[in-house]
Amino acid sequence: MAQRFGGKFSPDGTGPDETPTERGAFRGATVDPVGARSNLLFLPPVVLAFTSITGGATTLVAGLLGAALLTFGAWLLRDGLRAEAAFNARKVARRPGFPRKIAAAVLAGVGVALAAWRNEPGIIAPVLYAAAAGGLHLAAFGFDPLRDKGMEGIDTFQQNRVAKAVDEAEKHLAAMSDAVRRAQDRQVEQRVERFQAEVRELLRTVEEDPRDLTAARKYMGVYLMGARDASVKFADIYSRTQDAGARSDYMMLLTDLEESFNAKKRKLLLDDNSDLTVEIEVLRDRLQREGIRLK
Repeated sequence: MAQRFGGKFSPDGTGPDETPTERGAFRGATVDPVGARSNLLFLPPVVLAFTSITGGATTLVAGLLGAALLTFGAWLLRDGLRAEAAFNARKVARRPGFPRKIAAAVLAGVGVALAAWRNEPGIIAPVLYAAAAGGLHLAAFGFDPLRDKGMEGIDTFQQNRVAKAVDEAEKHLAAMSDAVRRAQDRQVEQRVERFQAEVRELLRTVEEDPRDLTAARKYMGVYLMGARDASVKFADIYSRTQDAGARSDYMMLLTDLEESFNAKKRKLLLDDNSDLTVEIEVLRDRLQREGIRLK
């Protein structure tokens, strides 16, 4: 569905002294890592499927199977690109559990091999085509992240707990987005996106230091669950009645929640700095007792 975007000179736009950046319109904005190159990979299987129809039974089955593998590989590549973008956006992250981009390259190679075997039965030619297709696929899109990032010195058990809590929080945020779309109010959607950007900054803070999970669990669970439920109720009411009072109350709720999350994030960062200061002082005292003086 098309969406109407406002602006400075729109009827409901911002004033001359208020910019989109000040309103947070672009805060947390990201570009979908799935680009035209990966989308073009859905075209070859369509061509392969249609050109296989005019052949015999063996040609038809081989062509359709090859098209199915190529399609699944293209779809898997899209997920792999998104997983890689999420990995790169975080300072602390685990490598993807399943190497989607590598699997997509393998599927592309097998699909091309079946397409080649359809016209040139044998083993050598299809294998060569498969190797070329897989190699070009990896050269174009690269490998999946194969190593964890920023995990040195972090308790694995604590990190797993944080990962589960973050996943649950992301589900609540996704439910909020789905709910407010029903309201069909672009300004409300932008306000929710700004709130979600603030929440994700808190999530990244907890991911970088899993010890903060206990202090932030209420925000990542109870508060987000309440925000999700409020979003669902608002969308149900506003989509039927266009009640301006309900809209104003919901926007004020988001403002209060955003301020709470921001304050909690600052407190966690301040506590982390305090912990670092204490550790440095303890290390200095220990070195002095050892007879080592620091300049």
